[in-house]
Amino acid sequence: MSPEMIRLLAGATGETLLMVAISAGLGTLFGLPLGVFLATSGRGELFAAPWANRALGVVVNATRSTPFIILVVAIIPFTRLIAGTSIGTNAAIVPLTVAATPFIARLIEGAIREVDQGLIEAARAFGATPLQIVLKVLIPEAMPGIVLGLTLAVVSLIGYSAMVGAVGGGGLGDLGIRYGYQRFMPEMMLAVVVVLIVLVQALQSLGDLLARRLNKRIRHA
Repeated sequence: MSPEMIRLLAGATGETLLMVAISAGLGTLFGLPLGVFLATSGRGELFAAPWANRALGVVVNATRSTPFIILVVAIIPFTRLIAGTSIGTNAAIVPLTVAATPFIARLIEGAIREVDQGLIEAARAFGATPLQIVLKVLIPEAMPGIVLGLTLAVVSLIGYSAMVGAVGGGGLGDLGIRYGYQRFMPEMMLAVVVVLIVLVQALQSLGDLLARRLNKRIRHA
C-alpha cells in the first residue's frame, strides 16, 4: 500500500472515530434519560405516566424501525438546519445521533428492567424518593448491562458511519466507495474492511472487559 493510500486511510479512520464518538456521546446524553423514563413510567411504576410511556414508545419504535439509509435522506432538511450542510463528517453526526438515541434508550430500558424488583421495594421501605432510587439503585445495579448495551450501540454506529459514506458522509465508508468501488481499487476496499473489523473487535473487547469488572464490583459491594 502506497504512502498516499495510508494517509487517506488514516484520515478516514479519524473521521469515522470522530463521528462515532460524538454521535455516541450525544445519543447517550439523550437516550439515557429517555431509557430510564421508559423503564420507570409504566402503570404502577416509579414515575407512573402510562400515556406518556406509550407515546414515547411509539416514537422510539418508529425511529428504530426506519432503515438508516432512508432516515439519512428523510431528515436532510433537519441536518442542514443543524449542521449547515447535508454532506461531510459534521453533517453525518446528525442522522447518526438521531438513529443512536432511540436504540440506546431501548437498551438502557432493558438493562434497568433486569434489576431485581426487591431492591426497589427495599429502597422504598427506607424512604428513598423515586429519583434517589433511580440514581442510587437502578442505574448502579444496571451498569454492567448498560455498558454492554452502549458497546453494542457504538459497534452499530460504526456500521452506520460506513453507510453514510454512500451519501457523502465522509469516513471509511466514503473512502471505500470513492476509491474501492468507483476507482476499482480492491486493495483500498479490503483495507477499509480490515480497519472496520479491527475497530469493532477492539471496542467489543473493551466493553466486555469493563462490563465484567463492573459486575464483579457490584457482586462484592
